[in-house]
Amino acid sequence: MFKRLVFALAALLLLPVVAGAAPLTKIRFVTDWKAQAEHGGFYQALADGTYARFGLDVKIIEGGPSVNVPQMLAGGAADFGIGSDCFIALNLVKVGAPIRAVMAVFQKNPQVLLTHPRPDVKRLADMKGKPIMISDAATVAWWPWLKAKYGFSDTQIRKYTFNLAPFLADPKAIQEGYLSSEPYTIETQAHFKPQVFLLADNGFPGYANMVFAPQSWIDGNPKAVQAFVTASHIGWLHYLNGDPSKANALIKKDNPEMSDALIRQAILKLKAYGIAISGDAETMGLGVMTDAKWKQFFDTMVKEGLYDPKLNYKKAYDLRFVHALPMRFE
Repeated sequence: MFKRLVFALAALLLLPVVAGAAPLTKIRFVTDWKAQAEHGGFYQALADGTYARFGLDVKIIEGGPSVNVPQMLAGGAADFGIGSDCFIALNLVKVGAPIRAVMAVFQKNPQVLLTHPRPDVKRLADMKGKPIMISDAATVAWWPWLKAKYGFSDTQIRKYTFNLAPFLADPKAIQEGYLSSEPYTIETQAHFKPQVFLLADNGFPGYANMVFAPQSWIDGNPKAVQAFVTASHIGWLHYLNGDPSKANALIKKDNPEMSDALIRQAILKLKAYGIAISGDAETMGLGVMTDAKWKQFFDTMVKEGLYDPKLNYKKAYDLRFVHALPMRFE
């Protein structure tokens, strides 16, 4: 249940941008997928002028299946970007890429596996040995964890092309999905309720929907990084608990495939499942990260044989910006 929000910066947000103020800092922010409700708080901060009030001129670059966020950050094609999960952050440490997570919008990863209603699959472990359709990106993200935790193997992998037709046509099919996306589409188009297995509720730890920033920004312009994190934090609070209509209009402009109904149910699921506000975020604020939770993720994956225990996992993130967030829950 959402706790009552305390808007400690309400007065600040109402302050006009005064004439003669310093020019806005330009930031190109690339998302990890096509525009959707899962990006809503960022669009909200853009639509309602929160970024501008914090001295930022933000351009949101829509992602997609062919967009590699770390590559764009490393190559200078974008300034900040969304990191989909903790694996990406740790893999950047492994290759020595100076990019860190500075905010985690989602305390729980919304990644799911889906099946038709079927008596032989009632838990994740029951999927061992069965074909599963996953994307290329999944093979280096949460799939290794499923292999280590539940004994899955690469021989189970089938290509997921983000087309639901193969899944709908085969009652034995299993595929990946996002909590607030594919389940709704299946219910509305195929008129049956799929079995939904949220990885986060089955032992998968770690953050999602993180903000990645290159070390050059963290060292060279920490005020801009802090401004982006704080403004995004405010945007997400307003998106989830206020009027999201302006943000949704921008989302639909970038991604015409989005409908009001799809966005509305996504927001409801983000709230109902505690995707953004649960755990530490309930007391420390939306977007928070902690050493303890990063250590839990790293230790879990080391135990499963996915990382060298000597890897300096703390290079994957920087906590100073979320610890300065002004808004809390009471």
